[in-house]
Amino acid sequence: MTDAAPTHIPVLRDRVLTLLAPALEGPGAVLVDATVGLGGHSEQALQRFPEARLIGLDRDTEALRLSQTRLAAFGERVTLVHAVYDELPVVLADLGLQRVQGILFDLGVSSMQLDEAGRGFAYAQDAPLDMRMDQTVGPTAADVLNTYSAAELTRILRQYGEEKFANRIAARIVVERKVEPFANSARLVDLIRACIPAPARRTGGNPAKRTFQALRIEVNGELDTLRRALPAALASLAVGGRIVVMSYQSLEDRIVKQVLAAGARASVPADLPVVPEGHGPWLRLLTRGAEVADEAEIEENPRAASVRVRAAEKLAESRGEAA
Repeated sequence: MTDAAPTHIPVLRDRVLTLLAPALEGPGAVLVDATVGLGGHSEQALQRFPEARLIGLDRDTEALRLSQTRLAAFGERVTLVHAVYDELPVVLADLGLQRVQGILFDLGVSSMQLDEAGRGFAYAQDAPLDMRMDQTVGPTAADVLNTYSAAELTRILRQYGEEKFANRIAARIVVERKVEPFANSARLVDLIRACIPAPARRTGGNPAKRTFQALRIEVNGELDTLRRALPAALASLAVGGRIVVMSYQSLEDRIVKQVLAAGARASVPADLPVVPEGHGPWLRLLTRGAEVADEAEIEENPRAASVRVRAAEKLAESRGEAA
């Protein structure tokens, strides 16, 4: 990997900045990029909002090193921290901050992680089955394949990959690992292809994509982390602040939708003529459902094809915070 500042196109760059703008245009505003990655969105935000400060989090040490290079020109306006995004309250406390004005989550696997073959995220090329976003801790995808029971493998393939043939794939993995433990992706891809009937293989792209998604989510604890992170992030947001979340698969988007929708509802019956103080919505949704990229954006940046964007403004402290 080169030390040069990486160049990539941030997904929905203009729309994301437009959604965040009202919260970041004032002096002293703080933006948390909870998944700073290669720093693309952060760089654009620092340029557009010259009085804003950035706190960038990432669990991937290589991403932090590269984003540090990319954002070096902004000097003391940038603070980068090696942390998972559900650790945001601790990060802010360590920095002496109670509230921030903007928070961005760009979920899923990053461009760098997909492009670097040795990380094992991409099923289109043979590579070690690692899939850890933070390569300094935790079990790898190979560890999961070689140690989980058939029932556990079936569960994660169904739950995290929505794989119809989960039971068949899991059973075959358990048989094959007795012959030789799994180490590289090509062997797993061949096994998956052999387990899926020919008619199903002809639709929906590479048949391995659902299994690889499931393994990645399991290895990195992505959905459980997101369930913890969103309420923590909203609690850290100042009144008038804004949160933008970019998801790339339905399981993530469902969690985001549920959390934001709950904050945008009153906690009393809808037909009540007057909503008592403290029981009204404390979030205002800024998007109608989940926004997606248009054809021009996808043509410029194919990785935008699966993005779903949801955003909200904080109107008041949450009912839990106010209590």
